[in-house]
Amino acid sequence: MENNIRSLRSYLMQRLLISLYLLWIISTVVGYFATINYANQPYDLVLLQRANEVAAELKLGTGHEQLDVVPALPDGSDLGMPDRVLYTVTDSEGRKLAGNGNTLRPLSYRRERKGPLFSNGEREGQKTRMVSLTFPSRNGVLQLHVSETTQQRQALIRGILANIVIPELLLTLIALAVVWYGLKEGLRPLEELRHEVANRRRDDLSQLDGGKAPAEVRPLIDAVNNLLERLKQVMAAQQRFVADAAHQLRTPFAGLKTQSELALRTDAPERKQHALEHIHTSTQHGIRLVNQLLALARNEPGGQSTDSFTVLDLNQLAQECTVEWVQMALEKNIDLGYEGTSAAQSVQGDPNSLIEMLNNLIDNAVRYTPVDGHITVGVKAAAQGTELSVEDNGPGIEPQHRERVFERFYRILGTGQSGSGLGLSIVAEVAKRHGAKLKLDVGRDGIGTRISILFPVRPSSIIN
Repeated sequence: MENNIRSLRSYLMQRLLISLYLLWIISTVVGYFATINYANQPYDLVLLQRANEVAAELKLGTGHEQLDVVPALPDGSDLGMPDRVLYTVTDSEGRKLAGNGNTLRPLSYRRERKGPLFSNGEREGQKTRMVSLTFPSRNGVLQLHVSETTQQRQALIRGILANIVIPELLLTLIALAVVWYGLKEGLRPLEELRHEVANRRRDDLSQLDGGKAPAEVRPLIDAVNNLLERLKQVMAAQQRFVADAAHQLRTPFAGLKTQSELALRTDAPERKQHALEHIHTSTQHGIRLVNQLLALARNEPGGQSTDSFTVLDLNQLAQECTVEWVQMALEKNIDLGYEGTSAAQSVQGDPNSLIEMLNNLIDNAVRYTPVDGHITVGVKAAAQGTELSVEDNGPGIEPQHRERVFERFYRILGTGQSGSGLGLSIVAEVAKRHGAKLKLDVGRDGIGTRISILFPVRPSSIIN
């Protein structure tokens, strides 16, 4: 597979090199045409002056033309004047009347343009520059064409271009070196940052220092720091889960091992049956503990995203969960009731997590509510959203314990109930994941416990 990765420095240098090269080419082309224009002006003036001298010697336009006179013109043999000058006198039809050249042009080529007419041409493989003048005569209009080769012009143009192009090329190379050095120094913070990240330990999730980085890279560093923070939370949650699971599973598995060894060593049916009953109880406790640990892990920060959130009717969800616990409540002669609303109470959340939360709330209420007690599950509309509550008339929770009961594995001593201390922790994590407010208070008339969860109003939480 072809490696398409390239460095930022080489990419920027390539772009800048192309830009500087194109700028140099454009500057050279513009300078070339400007040089031709400015070089031609003085030489054209000299050529026009020489044409006027030839016209004066031939007395053109005076009515007494002397076409047999031969003006003295440079023939290109002089090193100081390497260009050869030729002239031709023609009539209006372009027929040659005099001269040492052979430039024959009818008067119509001027297209009624007045004054000196300059044009470019070629003779014997050499470029020429010519000026044409017109003079009245007794027989009509006479034309004088004076042309010269352009060796001096080309030498001047080459000299001017050399003095323009070479310094521009040097300036371009200097600019390229300055840009390369500037890029090297400008990208040094990124190189230092890359070196820092490359040399980090595997477990080092501390924030990257973006203080020296360019402003354009700061959002990327902030995003990476945000990712590192979330990764730190996920790793901490995983480590906490592993530690909690190892700590909590040690006891039931140790009990299973002890009871199984006891059952294997004894031949008495009563003792074997007693050991098997303990094994069954420990197994149930272990299964419940594992399920609660998994539920806690799923609802921890980073355990699951909010992609599984859907718009649902909390009224219907709570009613269905309450019905599932009626049989267990009847076994203790507890009145388990539900108070809802006629209208749907829509919230945005994960149905499975909300069911786990409700099951733990109702299970906790059934465990601690005495025989002949009552439990009420309610859903109602509140000023700031939708409220879900579970209320019982049990022994209640003392104020000093109300904050700590949501901690993992925290259990109030002397209740006489078995459990792992994870039920309310799961409730707290589910509420936090849904952005809901969790509140624990006393029940009606100051008796029992009332736990409420207030779900915020979300724009998309609408059920048609």
